[in-house]
Amino acid sequence: MKNTLFPIFLKTTHSNFLIVGGGNVGLEKTKTLLKQNELTHITVVSIDFKPEFFELQNTHDNLILKHRSFLIEDLYQMDLVVIATNNTVLNQEIKALANSKGLLVNAADQPDLCDFYLGSIVTKGQLKIAISTNGQSPVLARRMREYLEEEVPDNVSDSIEHLNQYRARHKGNLREKLNSLNRVTSVMTNRNYERKQLFSKIFRLTTLVLVFVLGYALSNVITFHDIQAGLASMPSEFYYVFIIGFLAQMVDGALGLGYGMTSASAMMAMGLSLPTISGSIHTAEMFSSAVSGYTHYKFKNVNKKLLLWLSIPGVVGAILGSLFVIYIGSEYEYIAYPFVALYLMIIAIRLISLALRNSVIRKKVKYVGFLGFSGGFFDAFGGGGWGPIVTSTLLTKGRPTRYVVGTVSLAEFFVTFAASMVFFSKLGFGYWYIFLGLALGGVFAAPLAARLAGRMPKRISYICVGLLVFVASLRIVIKFI
Repeated sequence: MKNTLFPIFLKTTHSNFLIVGGGNVGLEKTKTLLKQNELTHITVVSIDFKPEFFELQNTHDNLILKHRSFLIEDLYQMDLVVIATNNTVLNQEIKALANSKGLLVNAADQPDLCDFYLGSIVTKGQLKIAISTNGQSPVLARRMREYLEEEVPDNVSDSIEHLNQYRARHKGNLREKLNSLNRVTSVMTNRNYERKQLFSKIFRLTTLVLVFVLGYALSNVITFHDIQAGLASMPSEFYYVFIIGFLAQMVDGALGLGYGMTSASAMMAMGLSLPTISGSIHTAEMFSSAVSGYTHYKFKNVNKKLLLWLSIPGVVGAILGSLFVIYIGSEYEYIAYPFVALYLMIIAIRLISLALRNSVIRKKVKYVGFLGFSGGFFDAFGGGGWGPIVTSTLLTKGRPTRYVVGTVSLAEFFVTFAASMVFFSKLGFGYWYIFLGLALGGVFAAPLAARLAGRMPKRISYICVGLLVFVASLRIVIKFI
């Protein structure tokens, strides 16, 4: 069926909207209108109201609530009508009355009664995108909105403003202006050169980090004779950890988090010591977080102020967490094992709760430094959790995903680097084969994981990973109790 809708953008500051129905649907429509323009005049008529209506009324003088049944007088002085009741007969009557007075009507979930649709809306500063499926699939429209909110950068409004200023200053006829604007914006589509430069820098950075770590290990801990002996008698754990590293990287590459908690729960099931688990995970993660963080920095996905508040306390927390796990892992491992398993279960539950959250309301993030400290401490102590703790907290506060992931990824490099140096200095490099297995497994999985990134439903994936880690950790708790 052909979509014959004609999209328009209304200036609603002086428009009067009537909403009939005070339930969940009416509340959603009211919030949508106020979100787009807080000055929109809205009158809601209903026998019953959701409590949230009264909270909105306290902060919006332009929202009027009439606690009674619908009357024809409610249509007077109105510009547009939204019907949000589950009474089909009443909806049809309101539609007929409104149309007789020349008013356009939107009826929730009843396309046949609609003169217009309230589509899904993406707003990024001066940019506004409206999405419609001709009333056939609101779910698809919502998914498209979520996708565009992730993909469209938050600073796109700056580009619009710059282009507007350039256009205003440009002298000439329309053709000359268009040709000039085309030349200015053509660089936006030429990505090959930028990508080559970026990946070249990433490769050099990775090489430097690798040389530093291996140089430190070879010059201070491992001799050539040790390497020969190690290669000749490679422990069987290496092959198991290789598989764990492969699977963990698949999870992390496809979902953006979960490497540490997946690796830690699996390695605990193997019976490895806690210091070995955390030390090898952080050493392997140091390389991937360096590349990831640098990439986000070059693409301007990093909030520098947030980075500072996360990194410094995170490093302090990672150092203390590393020292703590080395101590209790050596002296009180029978107590530490179920404690760490319980911690991983809590992180898994947090991940599942994040996946089940339907909507996110932007709130002020308090105690960012403490968040970084606790994330670094528990990440070093449990072998993972920086992403599930810090990333999930910032996302549940309504912060933009792009800046959260970019900033947390770069901060993770400093956290993992600090933890790795503590493990190196205290434990030496005796767990080299564990680290090597994790690193090689991750290297082999990285290309495949990159192809899966963004293609798996995040909600289902988060739940599956959370349940997997929860069950594995629960088995460890039961075993030690």
